Amino acid sequence: MTRRERRARDLEQYRDWRGSYRSYDIVKEACVALGLVLALTLVLSVLFSSPDERPSTIQQWSRTDPVDFVTTATTELDGSSATGGYGPPYNHAIPEQQHLLFIHLEQWFGVSHPINTAQDFVLAPLRSLTSEPAVQAAVAQYESASSAQEATWTTAYEKGLTNATATPSGSIIVPGAGYGPLPTMMRGLLGFAQSGGLDGALLASRQFYQTDYTKPLLFMADGGLLSTRAQAEHLLGSQWGMMNETGSYPGQVWLWLYTFWYQIKPFSTSPNADILVLALMGVLSLALVLIPFIPGVRDIPRWIPLHRLIWREHYGTTR
Repeated sequence: MTRRERRARDLEQYRDWRGSYRSYDIVKEACVALGLVLALTLVLSVLFSSPDERPSTIQQWSRTDPVDFVTTATTELDGSSATGGYGPPYNHAIPEQQHLLFIHLEQWFGVSHPINTAQDFVLAPLRSLTSEPAVQAAVAQYESASSAQEATWTTAYEKGLTNATATPSGSIIVPGAGYGPLPTMMRGLLGFAQSGGLDGALLASRQFYQTDYTKPLLFMADGGLLSTRAQAEHLLGSQWGMMNETGSYPGQVWLWLYTFWYQIKPFSTSPNADILVLALMGVLSLALVLIPFIPGVRDIPRWIPLHRLIWREHYGTTR
C-alpha cells in the first residue's frame, strides 16, 4: 500500500463519525495541566537548580590570593602564560592546530581577537596610573631594556614568587633581589587590581556597550582562581559537571551535547578535538533537521501506533 493510499484510508475512517459524544471542558483541562506543570517545575527547581554564585572578578582574585595574581601577571608580561601561547584567535604564538580535511578554520578566521598579554594585561593598565610617578618610571625602565634583560628580570622574579608570602594588608613579600623594576610595577598593578580599577580597564573596548569579558576571563583563567572554583563546583573537564547560567536562559545546559564527546576517545586524546566535535555535532544537527525526509526513520511513529491506542474509540480498533 502506497503512502497516498494509506492516507486516503485514514481519511475515510474518520470522515463520517458514528461513535458516541461526550462533553469536554478544554479550559478546565488547560488549568489542570498548567497547575501540574507549575508544581513539577517548582519541585525540579528546588532539586536541580544551580546555585546563584557571585561572579569572579580580578578585584576578588587579587585580594584573596595576591601571590597568585602577581605570579600570573608576571607570566603575562613575559608571554609564558596559557593565553600568551594560545595561538588563533588571540595571537600567532603557535601554528594552526584545528583542521579537518579541507576545513582550516584558524587560517580562515585568523587572529580575530588580538591580545598582547604584556601590553593588554600589564603595561597598558600601568601606564594609566599617571598619578604614580614611581610606577611610570619603572614601566619606562622596563620598556627601554633589551629583550634579554627583560627575560632575566621576569625569570628571576618568577623564581622569587615561588617563595613569596602575602601580608595582612594585601601586599606581597618576594625574597631575593635582581628583579629590576618588576617589584614596583607589580606593586602598582596589584594595588590597581585590588581597587577594582583593573576590572574596568580590561573591560573597556571601542564598543558602545562594554560587555566583552574576553580579556578579564583570559587573565583570570591563566591563574588559579577559576580552576579552583570549577573544582569546588565539580565543573572540571574530568568531573563531567555542568552548571546552568543564572539569569540567561537556557544558559549552559545545552552544552552537554558538546562536552560529552570530549570525555570519550578519540576526542579526549586528540589535539584536534575542537573541530572534530564541531563537525560531529554539525552532522547530528543536520540529521535531526532532516528526520522527516529520511526513509525508515520518518516511519517509526507508524511502527509504534500509540495514537491508535489512545484514540481507540475513534478508530474502533486497538491495533
